[in-house]
Amino acid sequence: MSELQKKSEHSGNEENHFAKLGTILSSYLEFDEDSKEKSTVLKPAQKPKSPAILRYLKPVPWFLIGLFLFSFFWDFPGYTATLFGYPLLFEGLLRIISVSGMIGFLTNWIAITMLFRPLNKRPLLGQGLVPAHKERIAYRLATAVSDDLINPELIKQKIGESKAISRYRELALRHVERITAKKEFREDLKIWIIDYVKSMTENPEFKKSVSSHLLHELDDALKDKILERAALKTYTYFRGQSLQEFIEELLGKVPLSAEKNIGFVEDYLDDLPKTIQANSKQIDELITTAVFKLINQLNVQHLVEENLRKYDEQKLENMIRNATNEQLKTIQYLGAVLGTIGGFVIWEPLLSLSVLSLIFGAVYLLDHWLYQ
Repeated sequence: MSELQKKSEHSGNEENHFAKLGTILSSYLEFDEDSKEKSTVLKPAQKPKSPAILRYLKPVPWFLIGLFLFSFFWDFPGYTATLFGYPLLFEGLLRIISVSGMIGFLTNWIAITMLFRPLNKRPLLGQGLVPAHKERIAYRLATAVSDDLINPELIKQKIGESKAISRYRELALRHVERITAKKEFREDLKIWIIDYVKSMTENPEFKKSVSSHLLHELDDALKDKILERAALKTYTYFRGQSLQEFIEELLGKVPLSAEKNIGFVEDYLDDLPKTIQANSKQIDELITTAVFKLINQLNVQHLVEENLRKYDEQKLENMIRNATNEQLKTIQYLGAVLGTIGGFVIWEPLLSLSVLSLIFGAVYLLDHWLYQ
């Protein structure tokens, strides 16, 4: 058998033993029903409600289309009025405000559409603003997320505020106390230790490695000690075996010695919960330091930017639309309202601007008063 095959077999045996240990621990964790605590279930983020105003804005474009069609049949023909001596001509009013409102709606619709369309660059139409600047958007979003939303300092702060490390350490301690108190677990652990020691000491590669290491250490330790070296050589001579053979023979007796002294496991398991509790502060500090080091190694900006760059134009559009669809629709429908208001200004500029100034001024003052 080649050296590579021996190492592979040794590695496989060691992996099997630790897999068996994992199975033992898992079985007792599953069996320990009383120690299970309700996990913290994160509620999914609620879908934001549509703005209430959107419900009333949606019919506006259809109303304007109907008003425009109606204006072909009747549009205040010959109607006039006087307000404070100021003549008002109503003829054509319906068509003016309906056309202005539809232009406002279509203008905003075209502007919003041009954000995303065309997806791919066209010879004459060009490309939508979002797909054309995908790289820049990815960089800006990643920078905003890493600087303001998910940065290492914020994560550290939240970990400290939540006291998650100490809480999970206490939970782990309760698991350890309950599991180590089980006689079956202790017996299984003893059997595993004995099997593992036996497997290791029966492995030729392990024996050779340990004996070579010990021989090297003995040579270094006895380098300047002539009497001790002579005594050791005399002892091995009369035993009729080399020092390496003697060491390997001792290793062969380790499993029997381990089996006789396996009672140390009982003392160790008895003291384990107390040891953890006594060193709880140091354990918390150690885990906190390890977590902080891991966090500092995370490049949030790079992770976000890299993922966004993988998005194709259609996926990026869907992401932005899903986040802002209701707001974009509100802007689109508000265009119809503002266009309609603009139609009144076209019809009678002075009167309309005066009335609008009074209305907007009153709304602003009322809003300011309510805000205070």
